Amino acid sequence: MPTSQEMLIVLNKDEDSVSFIAVPSGETLKKIPVGKNPHEVGVSPDQKIAYVSNAGGNTISVIDVVMMKETERLEHPDFQFPHDIRITPDGKKMYVAVTYAHKIFVYERPTHKVLKIIPTGQRLSHMLAPTPDWNFIYIPNIQSNTLSVLDMKKNEIVKHIPVGKGPEGVAVHPSEKFLYVANQDDNNLYVLSTEHHGILTRHPLGTCPVRMVFSPDGKYAFVPNRESHDLSIVDCSRHWEIKRIPVGRWPGGVVFDRIGKFAYVANNKTNDISVIDAATLKEVSRFDAGIHPDGIAYVG
Repeated sequence: MPTSQEMLIVLNKDEDSVSFIAVPSGETLKKIPVGKNPHEVGVSPDQKIAYVSNAGGNTISVIDVVMMKETERLEHPDFQFPHDIRITPDGKKMYVAVTYAHKIFVYERPTHKVLKIIPTGQRLSHMLAPTPDWNFIYIPNIQSNTLSVLDMKKNEIVKHIPVGKGPEGVAVHPSEKFLYVANQDDNNLYVLSTEHHGILTRHPLGTCPVRMVFSPDGKYAFVPNRESHDLSIVDCSRHWEIKRIPVGRWPGGVVFDRIGKFAYVANNKTNDISVIDAATLKEVSRFDAGIHPDGIAYVG
């Protein structure tokens, strides 16, 4: 049945499925099969199409969000663990980080024609963090301990920035002045200037931080720590962790709703979603999900 309500799109890695979960009720509206081991999801600006990277199956599922069904599956000989997916604000291009190939794919939308394949020259290129103006994308390379800078006008890598060990979580602050990086191997938050790419400060987080998301107002950064099973809250005015919230086991994907009232954290090993009140910085409820939920997106 078609839907236009607020909901979460949750990827269940160990059952090869996508759950559509209504918010705030937490009701599972529908669950559909996709490719093997889905990891990350990108949603088109009009929120009508979602793309799911089936990392274990080396495909990308194209999902009709309104009808809640898969309509197409993208394949490519160079797909080796496709992972993060980002779509430009005009909806005309899609960028995909392919981790084990160490490449970035640039797709035309809606034709899904491959426009360019960009080797990063680094190891394990995993996530994509565009600047708010979409002039650049920062790409953490987990094994190379670097961030690659992709110039979106040139569609080429223009710089590699050394950071600490195992960079994975990454996001650009809404002000465009700061770049935050969370390193899974040294458990540190690195704050960099987007102007000169120098490291401004470094602070400890929990154990194995893996993702990074800013609140819509730019006040906080939320960082899930996979192995300490908690969520670091960073005050962006000071670039400092001010609180750590226990959540489910192995938290992974995290997303805010449109107005920033709640954040939702996918807990891989408790098979649920933590609901965090952004005003009180407390977990207020949990939703059931499928087996090993990780990638997550909000629509509504």
